[in-house]
Amino acid sequence: MPTYQYACTECDHRFEAVQAFSDSALTACPECSGKLRKLYGAVGVVFKGSGFYRTDSRSSSSASAPASTSSTSSAKSESSSSSSSTPAAAAS
Repeated sequence: MPTYQYACTECDHRFEAVQAFSDSALTACPECSGKLRKLYGAVGVVFKGSGFYRTDSRSSSSASAPASTSSTSSAKSESSSSSSSTPAAAAS
């Protein structure tokens, strides 16, 4: 369940509340019963798994010769773009 941050517009009391998505937003301050407003903050992002670091993105064999792989991949993209394709017939 997500954690929401609230601030009172009258006494500036700030607090967090854990609520379900289906719960309605809080409206009354627990300190002074004033009107609350929801605060929006930055989201913490965690990158898990492989491929997010510079050393994870390439194997040792491709890191030593990157020029040869780029020329072959550009040739493949040129040959595939020159061929024409026709849409499949609609099924009835």
